[in-house]
Amino acid sequence: MITFPNAKINLGLNIVEKRPDGYHNLETVFYPVPVEDALEVNIWNESTQKFRLHQAGLEIAGEAENNLVVKAYKLLDERFNLPPVDIHLFKHIPSGAGLGGGSSDAAYMLKLLNEKFNLKLSDKNLEEYAARLGADCAFFIRNAPTYAEGIGNIFSPISLSLKGYQIVLVKPDIFVSTRDAFAQIKPHRQEIPLKEVIKQPIEEWKERMVNDFEESVFPQFPAIKEIKEKLYQEGAVYAAMTGSGSSVFGLFKPEYNKSVKEDFGEKTFVYQGALK
Repeated sequence: MITFPNAKINLGLNIVEKRPDGYHNLETVFYPVPVEDALEVNIWNESTQKFRLHQAGLEIAGEAENNLVVKAYKLLDERFNLPPVDIHLFKHIPSGAGLGGGSSDAAYMLKLLNEKFNLKLSDKNLEEYAARLGADCAFFIRNAPTYAEGIGNIFSPISLSLKGYQIVLVKPDIFVSTRDAFAQIKPHRQEIPLKEVIKQPIEEWKERMVNDFEESVFPQFPAIKEIKEKLYQEGAVYAAMTGSGSSVFGLFKPEYNKSVKEDFGEKTFVYQGALK
């Protein structure tokens, strides 16, 4: 059985306060993007091991035991004593990019195992398991536009469609440490809550919607700021960094048909396509 975990972007990201536990409360809107990995699981017959992981595509650092798809399998195996599995993961979503690729892989692994082995878990059950794997993992269970609060783990559905809009997603060959990005943040509440801003016409987002991480990341990595500026020069209606970086996206009107892939250099990941 095969499935295709997709990425997400953050439409706005406001860090509103620091919590007593050292984490930060935030508000953001998650929106699914059709940049996809591929994940296949087969029963591994006559094996004395519980799992085997094959990885291809973009390189993933770390041991197989620490991969979120393996952690997702182990989580359900603890309860359901699943058969041994042979896992194939092809990575196309860049890692450390603010796109949620690892979280999506984990959530889709839960959904795939639920279907393959007829575990009869509801979406709510799957969200509870996903939340144990990471703050934003649960978003990918329903995979629909979502307003997120808390540490990015308290969800409310929102009525928002960007269907047909063109997205250009640019990930430079730059690593942004989430810890360093947070270290420079000064939590505050925006004058207009993000829940209200997102209801405004997309043409007004440029002046009203922000990603607070840009304030700390752009001075450290001017090349990321330049990507955002270039997307606006190309005609983006709205552009912003997603998550804590280093990816930047631009939203273009549906009729936009210029290819910009060659404009960002050989070592840069660029995706261009229509949102669903």
